[in-house]
Amino acid sequence: MEPVNVGILSVVPPIIAIALALITKEVIFSLMLGIVSGTVIYSFAAGLGFTGIFTTTINLMIARVGENASMVIFLAMLGALVAIITKAGGSRAYGNWAAKRLKSAQSAGVTTVLLGIIIFIDDYFNCLTVGTVMRPVTDRFKISREKLAYLIDATAAPVCIIAPISSWAASVISYYPTATGITGMQAFVSAIPMNLYAVLTLVMVAWLVLRKNADYGPMAQAEIRAKQSEVGAGANAPAGDELSLIQASEKGTVFDLVVPVIFLVIFSVLAMLFYGGYWEGSDKGIFAAFGDTNAGAALSLGGFCAIFVTFFLFVPRKLLNLKEFFEAVVSGVKSMVPALVILALAWTISGVCRNLLMTGQYVAGVVQHSNIPPALIPAIMFVIAAALSFATGTSWGTFGILIPITIAVCDIVAPYLSITSLSAVMAGSVFGDHCSPISDTTILSSTGAGCRHIDHVATQIPYALTVASVCFAGYIVAGFTALLGFGVSVLITLGFSLAMLFVLLAALPKVWKRTR
Repeated sequence: MEPVNVGILSVVPPIIAIALALITKEVIFSLMLGIVSGTVIYSFAAGLGFTGIFTTTINLMIARVGENASMVIFLAMLGALVAIITKAGGSRAYGNWAAKRLKSAQSAGVTTVLLGIIIFIDDYFNCLTVGTVMRPVTDRFKISREKLAYLIDATAAPVCIIAPISSWAASVISYYPTATGITGMQAFVSAIPMNLYAVLTLVMVAWLVLRKNADYGPMAQAEIRAKQSEVGAGANAPAGDELSLIQASEKGTVFDLVVPVIFLVIFSVLAMLFYGGYWEGSDKGIFAAFGDTNAGAALSLGGFCAIFVTFFLFVPRKLLNLKEFFEAVVSGVKSMVPALVILALAWTISGVCRNLLMTGQYVAGVVQHSNIPPALIPAIMFVIAAALSFATGTSWGTFGILIPITIAVCDIVAPYLSITSLSAVMAGSVFGDHCSPISDTTILSSTGAGCRHIDHVATQIPYALTVASVCFAGYIVAGFTALLGFGVSVLITLGFSLAMLFVLLAALPKVWKRTR
């Protein structure tokens, strides 16, 4: 299927999908209509006719799911692992243990954030692992599932995008032009201080978990509902959650949760290095190995090995018999089906935008050929990256489109803005990915937290927009202070941005009041 240039019509599918998702609260229906609208446009533009609508839709879906088959396997493996641990009683034991040591909702929130920061290698891994470990604890303290989903999401991509050893760093480095005088890794590390969305999101998360009554908007209402519920935050879980139906063993211990998770981390890291060629006998270092790895395959291998460990950890000790173990595997895979359906549709609509209608190229071309003052380049690139990432549901695709263009434009117009503009593209991409209803990270965060997907989106967007508005102002400041030197510009920009963020965080709970 060859792409076609349809101009402004290329933005129709993501607009339809996102608008309908927010209006109808039905994500699957909205994604399907978005996909069909895109294949209708493509089929008639490419001369395929009416039948081309159906063949294009199915062929694209098969191709996109095939490209992400390793992630499908990883999610199935992780769902199975979670169910096995739950049935063995590890989750229950951990919840009881944590409740005795974590004395408040505040300490549970802080622990969730710290765990999210520690698991920085990959955002998929982060979302599902943190949710698995912390959900029983946050439920016990009546922290809403929406709040847990936000804490997971806000410590996934924002942490990965400022961690040099991560799958995200590898993505950025791979898109950075080679003929620029510095390496992609050097540019990535240099851009970290100016990645305002990542830095400010982590500051905001710390503020929200350390202060009482700091929530506002829909999130505040979700917290009120959770506190008033007699059964805890689990009342906000999606109906028919397979994991909630599992009868947990009374014999499980804390180690029955901790040991499998530790092995999952170890096996995943080793698998990333293996697929990255670290042990092939060359002089390849750890950074290069992470840069060349196949994250999906590595995570799948890590998940399989962790399940293998749980079999010998639980069955010989008779926490589970053979039948119960594999019943848990089936239940765990079933629990991931809703997320996999949404992901398959999200991957497909992303393919419609990127592979068929050239949505990214259209948006990037509009920016590239506009005459704008150099000082405004970072702020404008932030907005464009945010819009493109939000519409397509992918940060990495936005990186691939905008990073080469941004660096090329800055080299010609304002070389001193190259690193700042790179930071702006990364920040905008993460923001759009962070709050887009069709983003895989957003979907996995709601899955990990056991939260209704559209509820996670609705409660998270006001928080994401708060940080994004500060970032936009910050990048205007960064553009006008860039000639003072990068270091000076960083200090001024961060100081201004932090001050603005703290003012908003102090004022919004009073302006956007809790109803009770």
